[in-house]
Amino acid sequence: MGATVGDDHQADGMFSVTVTEKEVVAAVLPVQEHWLPLSNLDLLLPPLDVGVFFCYKRPPSSTALTVTSSSPATNSCNFRSMVGVLKKAMAQVLVSYYAFAGEVVANSVGEPELLCNNRGVDFFEAVADIELEELNLYNPDDSIEGKLVPRKKNGVLAVQATKLKCGGLVVACTFDHRIADAYSANMFLVSWAETAQSIPISLLPSFRRSLLNPRRPSCVDASLDSMYVPISTLSPPKGACARR
Repeated sequence: MGATVGDDHQADGMFSVTVTEKEVVAAVLPVQEHWLPLSNLDLLLPPLDVGVFFCYKRPPSSTALTVTSSSPATNSCNFRSMVGVLKKAMAQVLVSYYAFAGEVVANSVGEPELLCNNRGVDFFEAVADIELEELNLYNPDDSIEGKLVPRKKNGVLAVQATKLKCGGLVVACTFDHRIADAYSANMFLVSWAETAQSIPISLLPSFRRSLLNPRRPSCVDASLDSMYVPISTLSPPKGACARR
């Protein structure tokens, strides 16, 4: 498999990326298929994908994944070893973070809901004809997005691991923001990293969607009053209510 993402001059901050392999990584244990509703706020938002990427220098010879020579064959072997660790850890962490292995589909009334069916995560392997120090990180929309950060077409999460000319590595993820905000995405990334290092997950996710439902009857704790400060004590202008 080979698909070129970009092919421009590096002098302009551009470079070519070739996808060499695509695999769907599912949770290592089966998940009973079920639905999770989105929050009221997420139902109001249009579909939005958010990307994040991490850049790593070529591993030193003292690491477990040793690079013993600078030959392309050795670098390729080392890259595949690292990607293998990432994929194995991904399959393991998806057991706890099973929502990231699902997909957003329309329910019976046409509203988007998360179907937890262990569809899996699209995982791309790629090579780029650029070195880490040549990446233009000051303009990531042009130099990173859609090349090193994958465009998600299916599911909730897409991942791409890209090998650079210098032996460096870029690991990038694209999340469906309706399922993962910055905090929950960071929880997943930390747990994925812990799993890759054979460390027990320190933060387990909660998918108790009942916590997002409106209370019946509604109940507002008095402590909420201390969380907000009125910006003005003036009465609203005359006719303001009529114009709303």
